[in-house]
Amino acid sequence: MPSLVRVLIADDHPLFRSGVALLLSSQPDMQLVAEANDGMEAVALFREHHPDITLMDLQMPRMDGVEAMEAIRAEFPKARIVVLTTYSGDAQAMRALKMGASGYLLKNMLHRELIDTIRRVNAGTRVIEHEVAAKIAGHAGEEELTEREMEVLRCVASGKSNKRVADKLGIGEETVKGHLRRILAKLDASDRTHAVTIAVRRGIIEL
Repeated sequence: MPSLVRVLIADDHPLFRSGVALLLSSQPDMQLVAEANDGMEAVALFREHHPDITLMDLQMPRMDGVEAMEAIRAEFPKARIVVLTTYSGDAQAMRALKMGASGYLLKNMLHRELIDTIRRVNAGTRVIEHEVAAKIAGHAGEEELTEREMEVLRCVASGKSNKRVADKLGIGEETVKGHLRRILAKLDASDRTHAVTIAVRRGIIEL
């Protein structure tokens, strides 16, 4: 008999975890070994159980999924982590993949693809949901926003004027305007509101 695939799930919604647990319980080759409510619990439970596959939500309290992945893989470089998320944004997916995620799956595809994804990732294959892969490919080669540009954009998203952005970041108002021009160009946005909309949709910033 083949050994069981031991699975840890980290998600702050108990009903979602219960649904995944039910799905896994119907598989003779899988075992749910632990459930975490947030990223910090996920790191602690990974250390305790050493699962074969970790299913990781991105949006969680205390420590988000990307931070948890970074912490786990810093200690266990061979950890295989599959992101489960409602967000299909290419920038968010790329961050997760750069942190070492082995899979990226949208929650609305869960019942159709989760079991197959777990088996493929456990066998050493990287799995990215088709919609997400298409969005990543669609933005391949584009220049990314710098950390400062993202800071400016987050301030703009919160409703701050150029002057208030400048005061908050300790830079000149003309410098803010320069950052905004580059942001609009990189995102192919018509104005600051359009830039925020694009950035949120792609997962570059969060509101």
